[in-house]
Amino acid sequence: MNPTVLTILLLSLGLGTTLTFIGSHWLLVWMGLEINTLAIIPLMISQHHPRAVEATTKYFITQATASALLLFAGITNAWTSGEWSLIEMINPTSATLATMALALKIGLAPLHFWLPEVLQGLDLTTGLILSTWQKLAPFAILLQLYPLLNPELLLFLGVLSTIVGGWGGLNQTQLRKILAYSSIANLGWMITILHYTPNLTLLNLILYILLTLTTFLLFKTFNSTKINSIASSTTKSPLLSIITLLTLLSLGGLPPLSGFLPKWLILQELAKQNLFILATIMALTALLSLFFYLRLCYATTLTMNPSPTNMMTSWRTNINYLITPLLSSATLSILLLPLTPMILMLVS
Repeated sequence: MNPTVLTILLLSLGLGTTLTFIGSHWLLVWMGLEINTLAIIPLMISQHHPRAVEATTKYFITQATASALLLFAGITNAWTSGEWSLIEMINPTSATLATMALALKIGLAPLHFWLPEVLQGLDLTTGLILSTWQKLAPFAILLQLYPLLNPELLLFLGVLSTIVGGWGGLNQTQLRKILAYSSIANLGWMITILHYTPNLTLLNLILYILLTLTTFLLFKTFNSTKINSIASSTTKSPLLSIITLLTLLSLGGLPPLSGFLPKWLILQELAKQNLFILATIMALTALLSLFFYLRLCYATTLTMNPSPTNMMTSWRTNINYLITPLLSSATLSILLLPLTPMILMLVS
């Protein structure tokens, strides 16, 4: 892609998210979401591959539906209350419509149907943007609206997302689809606790972006999109294969790694709210997610390429430009748990 066009698209992505962050008017917020959506579509279709075209078409139709539903919610609230302000949503119907529209935008179950298929049709770089940056604007709206939203609906969407995300990733062999179901499960954890402790939702979102960034960078470094192809990572770089193992276990929420921190705090908060059954269900669904992460760990560190090469390969001589950001994000993805007291002080 032309560097000038790429720069314009990336700046448009930043502009759309910034408009949503600073906006308090429904039309301004909706405009930011639309700029965000239209800016990523050329990046998605830039491969000129049939799968990329299919993924882009699905993404556009889904996001257009969600945007129309969100705009309808804002107009309905303005019609009944006379207020266009984002935090003046007093109409319960508008609040429910806005919740479902944002759930469709980020891919919460049962509105998750588009996310695995779209992510599978993209390259790893665009998939990383879709899994991380594109979640910021909808969550900015949710964090402003959380006192006005229906807590039962949020709990239903969150628990169902953790179940679907854990169950759907069990029989997958494509790494991008596994990461899509991982995203659905992690978003479910965030939405479940949103009404009670939004600071924990923000903390979980930050750690999810950090872990997902590390995982995508590792797969891009190995140039792997399937479980079978990641088996050669040990022969390419033993150190990076160990980092991959620890990052995947952290993404699954296994102590004493960083990913255990948000799950631990969320289950503790649910117990304080006397939601013991929901906390038990979510803890059990975390085991489903941990199972397919362990499958990836097994393929990464305990298997080897069945046909090793005897000639000098390119990875021994090339210096990868991803190593510096990868090691920085991997360190934070693995070693943040001892800093829990300081992190709680920052988010409280």
